[in-house]
Amino acid sequence: MCIRTVLTYESPVFAHGAPNTLKKLQVLQNKFCRAATDAHWCVKNSLLHRDLDLPSIQKYMKDASERFFSIAESHPNQLLSAAASYEAPPPYHFIRRPRNIITDPPDDFTAEVETLRELNKQNDD
Repeated sequence: MCIRTVLTYESPVFAHGAPNTLKKLQVLQNKFCRAATDAHWCVKNSLLHRDLDLPSIQKYMKDASERFFSIAESHPNQLLSAAASYEAPPPYHFIRRPRNIITDPPDDFTAEVETLRELNKQNDD
């Protein structure tokens, strides 16, 4: 709960940070999941996330960023809506902007968790 509120607050800016930083946050979330469920060490983290219906850190931050930018674009304050408008840089450009997180492909762990969550939803229906 404490970590999620901080992530939600800063996700539009922090989401495109260094992969090592996001990985450290994911490891921390994995440890909390394992402690909360009292799971054995051999249970895969992706299965814990599926059973808890919990997205990975990358997916959570991507979703929070999408919500932030969609709200900011339609905000009545002209300065905020202008700051949220976005023109993608050319593909050879090396500077990443916060909005790049929305178009980034998921990492391996996030893809595995999302696949398992989708299968779980299909089995429930």
